[in-house]
Amino acid sequence: MSETTSWVGGDLDIETPNAARMYDYYLGGSHNFAPDRAAAARAVQVTPTMIPGARANRAFLQRAVRFCLDAGIRQFLDLGSGIPTVGHVHEIAHAVDPSTRVAYVDIEPIAVAHTRRMLSGSPAVTITQADLQDPQEVLNSPGVAELLDFSQPVAVLAVAVLHFVPDAKDPAAILDAYCRAVPSGSYLAVSHITDHYDTPEKVAEIDRLYSSTTNAARHRSFEEFTNLIGDRELVTPGAVYATDWRPEPGSTPAEGARTAFWAALAHIA
Repeated sequence: MSETTSWVGGDLDIETPNAARMYDYYLGGSHNFAPDRAAAARAVQVTPTMIPGARANRAFLQRAVRFCLDAGIRQFLDLGSGIPTVGHVHEIAHAVDPSTRVAYVDIEPIAVAHTRRMLSGSPAVTITQADLQDPQEVLNSPGVAELLDFSQPVAVLAVAVLHFVPDAKDPAAILDAYCRAVPSGSYLAVSHITDHYDTPEKVAEIDRLYSSTTNAARHRSFEEFTNLIGDRELVTPGAVYATDWRPEPGSTPAEGARTAFWAALAHIA
């Protein structure tokens, strides 16, 4: 018998492992199902860096959001926002300024359903079910176009999502389309799984595992990662491991976390 909860409705596929729900599992969330947990457990067996790496990436997102807030940004477009857990973008932003507007976008129905349920009564936050690989669909959707003021700076977040965009879809061009839609003074935050944690054999095994889920993954090299960002000016310290991007003073990365994700924050001129 399939698992059911009050936040699942309609004809949603909960039998096939899903990357968003597996990531929720890595973060310690509860919005995942037995097939997701089984696939995630296999991934952790292959490389124990999965859990500390995912949590280090989440911490990068939070630090990048705080940096943007300190820079005066009060609008966020979160592409591939996933299933909300404690410390989601709007929670970080609203602790600083409750009027900050956050437009979440995700294609995964359960991520969208749970986000919508959680955000009930939050007029400054929306969730849109759309494919980030179609920038015009995303940018023209009511949840984005009617919430965000594109005459004012926006922080575009593409965190832990571009490894699910294949080369054939040209992820650099997709990012560029979003960057061209926002004005000078905006920011672009990006993170991506690396290609050299553990061994090449383990990287290939993780690729095979994710190819059996609803979301095949593509590991990319450091050069490929920086090519996604293009020639945009990077905020110090540049493109680095997620754990090395402006870490909290005195913090020590969990064992295995350091080499899991690339990360960077760029100015949009």
